[in-house]
Formats: sequence, C-alpha cells, structure tokens
Amino acid sequence: MAITEILQAARERAQEMGLPYDGALTPREAYEVWRQAPGARLVDVRTRAEWDYVGRIPGAVEIELLTYPGNRPNPAFLAELEKQVDHESLVMFICRSGGRSHNAAMLAMQAGYSASYNVIEGFEGDKDAQGHRNTTGGWRVAGLPWVQG
Repeated sequence: MAITEILQAARERAQEMGLPYDGALTPREAYEVWRQAPGARLVDVRTRAEWDYVGRIPGAVEIELLTYPGNRPNPAFLAELEKQVDHESLVMFICRSGGRSHNAAMLAMQAGYSASYNVIEGFEGDKDAQGHRNTTGGWRVAGLPWVQG
C-alpha cells in the first residue's frame, strides 16, 4: 500500500475515534511508513525497564514518557524529543498498548509537530481473554522487527 493511502486511512481512523492529532496507525502501517517515508521517525515512549526486559525496536528513538520507577511524567520529554526529532518530521509514537503513545502524540501536536501519529495496539497489543498481552494485536504479534532487550 502506498504511503499516501496509509496516511489517509490513519487520518480517517483518527477522525472516527475523535482524535485531534494527524492519525492512528496500526503497527504494520507504521512500519511501512517508517520504512518508506524519508525522515519519518518512530518514537518508543515506553520505560527503560520495558526496553530492557520486554524488547526494543531497532532504530526507534527511545524517550520515556513516564519514568521508571515511579511512573511519573518525564519532565524532559519534549526537550528530548526536540533534540532528536525535527518538528517537520512525520513522527509516530508507540508504547505498550497505545495509551502513553496517544498522550505523546497529543504533546507533540501541541508542541508544534506538524505530523503526529499514534501507533494503536502498541508493542504488546491488548490483553486477551486470559489477561495476557502479545497474543492480540501489537508490533510483536504482527511479526515486525524487534530484539530482546
């Protein structure tokens, strides 16, 4: 699928979901955009513990939105983002399941990033009937590149 089609679908999805930022991408869509769009950046906003113990996405920018331990907002989040990602770049945010990345996309949009997207489903996806992640949706279930931390 062409990048323009993917981004159009992401915009429509965001509108249906009532989201104020540019779009909501599935993990596969995000990977295709990241792979094909010059300058597109994937920002993983999970915690250092998640990167180390759950897994990393090779080449992703890693900036904690909430710090570990303590789960407190990272006061340097926007400063770190601005240091590593140009305001004109298409920027996609990913976390465990899409919640923190939603908040990161909101913050980026408010800070003037012109193309801010959330990766719905996140790295691990939603919980299944047994309460487990990594079986329903997500970057890993989609078979996209990742390495053990």
